[in-house]
Amino acid sequence: MLKKILYWASTGILTLIMLFSAYNYFFNHEMIVEFFENMGYPTYLIYPLAIAKLLGLITIWGNFSTSLKEWAYAGFFFNTLLAFFAHYMVSDGQHIGAVIAFVAVMLSYFTGKQVRP
Repeated sequence: MLKKILYWASTGILTLIMLFSAYNYFFNHEMIVEFFENMGYPTYLIYPLAIAKLLGLITIWGNFSTSLKEWAYAGFFFNTLLAFFAHYMVSDGQHIGAVIAFVAVMLSYFTGKQVRP
């Protein structure tokens, strides 16, 4: 029962974080461009990353294919891990959000394997 609660809570938190991120990528584009430029990343990655986040969430919630779901979790794993280091290296104080997202990814992935939603 606890694993099921952890799965749904962490998947919900992951979903909220990624939806918030994708929303900002689309609708607060100038702010995100500034963040990307400060971190030294090319700004042409913004829209593809937003779309990838939405597709990853659809894949996880849709439960269409276990291999696609694994790829979605892998994408979120690398996205959150790299976001942590990017924010940490530029010292903008926003690395805590990436830590929370990383924990949500890990909890959702590992508890999801045990719960089988």
